[in-house]
Amino acid sequence: MNNVSNDGGPGEHVVMHPLDPDDAAIVAAMRAGMRAMKGARLGIEARDAFDAAMENVQRRDDVTFAFDTVGGVPGYWVFPAHVRSGDALLHLHAGWFNFGFAAAFRHSVAQLAVRVGVRAFIPDYRLAPEHPFPAAIDDVLACYRGLAEKGIRRIAVTGDSAGGALALVLASRVAADAVSVSASVSADTTLVGVAALSPVTDLTLSGATYDTRADADPLFTRAQVSELVRAYLGAADPKHPLASPLYARVAGLPAVRIHVGDDEVLLDDSRRWVERAVAAGVDARLDVWRGMSHGFAGGTGKLKASAQALDAIGLFLVEQLQTGGGARVRPRSAA
Repeated sequence: MNNVSNDGGPGEHVVMHPLDPDDAAIVAAMRAGMRAMKGARLGIEARDAFDAAMENVQRRDDVTFAFDTVGGVPGYWVFPAHVRSGDALLHLHAGWFNFGFAAAFRHSVAQLAVRVGVRAFIPDYRLAPEHPFPAAIDDVLACYRGLAEKGIRRIAVTGDSAGGALALVLASRVAADAVSVSASVSADTTLVGVAALSPVTDLTLSGATYDTRADADPLFTRAQVSELVRAYLGAADPKHPLASPLYARVAGLPAVRIHVGDDEVLLDDSRRWVERAVAAGVDARLDVWRGMSHGFAGGTGKLKASAQALDAIGLFLVEQLQTGGGARVRPRSAA
């Protein structure tokens, strides 16, 4: 990839991407438009506006969509024109566990599914506060099992923000062999890799960048997101390994790639998780994009960084699907 440097963190597992001059003016205009909403309290009445914003992604004319239920969880399939049989992408959407419906993310997931050349399923996992922790992770686990029971043998999991947290937790459960499918499934299903965009890995909100990026982040404040996290967790411990990936098992995970903006309060959530994963021997890498804020990958067609990040994730997932390495879901014994 062009204009990449390794000057932003310890070791080769952190790659820094400089701000492209053409992106700088666009980012400045976007920040000006978001300034009035920074730190705003967000209740469930904001769901429609959130979904409308998520749908404002460059659309493709080479994909189709279909409603379905997988593992008892409703959602939408994204079908590129040409896909490989036996492979699928499971995408877990953003929304701080309180917002977002699968249909609103179909266009952003289409951008990635076309790059990877596989069908993708976006589950409508249950949202807080109506359905607090662990409803969401239970749903994505059921959905993963449902894909395996449909005969899909190679699965890549992706997620953005809260969905990134769910993706990493799901990978941890699969790696720990906590998931198995019915005896009718005749072959193993492999979780070949995980890609996350700005994942929320620490629900204690203790990352230093909540302070050091407080001014740079055009969207979030610690006080604002703490209310959303409380709505999700209820009485649960924020360090519960099924809630915060930073405190979950990392040994045995498949390869993981994380992309995050350098101007996010969530930057340390990514940095600390990758550092821990690398120390445990996981093939993990962090790509940090200077000048970018939360959700920058949704700017495809506007920001060069958006397309470059999605291209990099696409290449990574293609490689993982082709090699088939990763954590397996094993069928239960018929006995």
